[in-house]
Amino acid sequence: MRYTITAALPYANGPVHIGHLAGVYIPADIYTRYLRLKGHDALFICGSDEHGVPITIKAQKEGITPQEVVDRYHTIIRDSFAEFGISFNIYSRTSSKIHHQTSSEFFEKLYQDQVFIEKESEQFYDSKANQFLADRYILGNCPKCGAENAYGDQCEACGSSLNATELINPRSAVTGHTPELKMTKHWYLPLDKYEPFLKQWILEDHKEWKTNVYGQCKSWLDSGLQPRAVSRDLDWGVPVPVDGANGKVLYVWFDAPIGYISATKELTPDWEKYWKNKDTKLIHFIGKDNIVFHCIVFPAMLKAEGSYILPTNVPANEFLNLEGDKISTSRNWAVWLHEYLRDFEGKQDVLRYVLTANAPETKDNDFTWKDFQDRNNNELLAILGNFVNRSMVLTHKYFDGKVPEPEPNAFVAFDKEIMDEFPIIKQKIETLIETFHFREALKEAMNMARLGNKYLAETEPWKVIKTDPDRVKNIMYIAMQITAGLSQVFEPFLPFAAAKIRKLLNFETVDWNLIGNCKALPIGHQIANPELLFTRIEDEHVVAQVEKLQSTKQQNLSNKFKANDSKPLISYDEFAKMDIRVGTIVAAEKVAKTKKLLKLTIDTGIDQRTVVSGIAEFFEPDKIIGQQVSILINLAPRELKGIESQGMILMTEDADGTLRFVQPTLQTKNGCEVK
Repeated sequence: MRYTITAALPYANGPVHIGHLAGVYIPADIYTRYLRLKGHDALFICGSDEHGVPITIKAQKEGITPQEVVDRYHTIIRDSFAEFGISFNIYSRTSSKIHHQTSSEFFEKLYQDQVFIEKESEQFYDSKANQFLADRYILGNCPKCGAENAYGDQCEACGSSLNATELINPRSAVTGHTPELKMTKHWYLPLDKYEPFLKQWILEDHKEWKTNVYGQCKSWLDSGLQPRAVSRDLDWGVPVPVDGANGKVLYVWFDAPIGYISATKELTPDWEKYWKNKDTKLIHFIGKDNIVFHCIVFPAMLKAEGSYILPTNVPANEFLNLEGDKISTSRNWAVWLHEYLRDFEGKQDVLRYVLTANAPETKDNDFTWKDFQDRNNNELLAILGNFVNRSMVLTHKYFDGKVPEPEPNAFVAFDKEIMDEFPIIKQKIETLIETFHFREALKEAMNMARLGNKYLAETEPWKVIKTDPDRVKNIMYIAMQITAGLSQVFEPFLPFAAAKIRKLLNFETVDWNLIGNCKALPIGHQIANPELLFTRIEDEHVVAQVEKLQSTKQQNLSNKFKANDSKPLISYDEFAKMDIRVGTIVAAEKVAKTKKLLKLTIDTGIDQRTVVSGIAEFFEPDKIIGQQVSILINLAPRELKGIESQGMILMTEDADGTLRFVQPTLQTKNGCEVK
């Protein structure tokens, strides 16, 4: 069987983060590696998406060219994918000559077949910059939630899709000036004409697609499709290959998926068999934000062109959050792959395991560094690593590192029971991978290691060796066959660990059919000296990562902070009426049946008085005793929860809502006035 597998082209305006990995690249890599193990011709295609407005905006901000931006991030992304073990046949880029040529030819074919609609429409124009403004070049207040700095196509605050003309108080991101509406001509793909075909092809012919994919497609189709522009007024991208189209490029959503085709052409002269042969299965791995493009728009383009196969399946995942918050490139709230590879050298498989075990296959999931540490220490190390290490250590100890020859009469029913489980698990894994349930497939693979540990724990070869050496031969023979099977079953999921097991076994064969084979390793086969497969991740390593994220969050809050407008003016005489003194907290306790209130006793230098303050969520009573504060002592008393409060302490509220005391930097006499 022949497969063309594509992974969504990462946008070359920043590095790859764990959300990308969990949603697209790890699932696609597992699937591809599995198919290759099964002997299929599986071509895995990807590359950098290097066109579009965000690229030009970033270049403008940094004072460099768009090409310099994409060159930088293409290199970072390509190299980090390679180090992480993503097994692309080719990782290309859409700024390449072959991509420009392929995209132009695709457009020309549809243009000559009169597929497109040409029409004029009003678009925002910046007269100062002398250019039309694409959606991302227009900022304004969101009409849905009122947030500032919403883009012309989306509000990142509330997530609403927008039309640029809907923005309140629109302004140009280039000059800051108010844009004007001006007529411009563009080419449109008439998606409405392909609606009957798409309804049949998706809603009737592909009911097996994942629920989230099928449901989103149905929603779009039920709402009715509209023509969609395939060109933009911009000077960065693939030029529209039509006379009189100066200053216009192909819209990035049109040329980006063609990047799969151009990359295949770059890879092999036999590219057509992967894109035009009806025996080839085309599988797109994407995130849920790309469903409409890969299930509706791109198939309509392929159908309109006429000679290409259509996707067999589009297994899209949901989103991965980070420590309870949405991953955001703009806020730097992410775990970047290239930084992870630097901070956790040699631990590619740990991240692959954690992101697969917690994959957002059916709903958004959350990545935490604590879970990362626990899964490494309690699963990879304690289950898989433990079994492989014990099997090898005992084989060296009892049989000089050679696979022992089993005694036919020493096998017992439990041996057969254990070995009979492996073909069953293998079949489950195959079914789960082929239906894109990688999280469950990984669980079944780990169950093989659990069975191995159970086998050693219950047979206890370290005890039996004293009374029945022949029985131990059989136990360790089976344990080594299980180890060989693990070196195969984890190849799609943990390729570095699988390769290391094979190296320790002196066994280079990679064959899916060896899983559960009780004769995978020949009798007398010499294995290498044992080495640990995984090492512990200590608290200090994850604490450093959490602290880095907290620092990022504080910086984001600081950048976002905007001071409130000033209150109405008061006279000096009004201000002079306030009597603010330095005081010391001498006692503190929580007010019963409240969450926010503390009862404080404060030495004001004049007297000791009670103040009830709403700071209990920020301070522990016993930890603030002895601290100096600023207190307004001539505020009229007020009863709170049955307690008379005789003043008010001064606080500041930080950008994140945290309260802090206004206090002298040096120890000061109680009763000193604050002026």
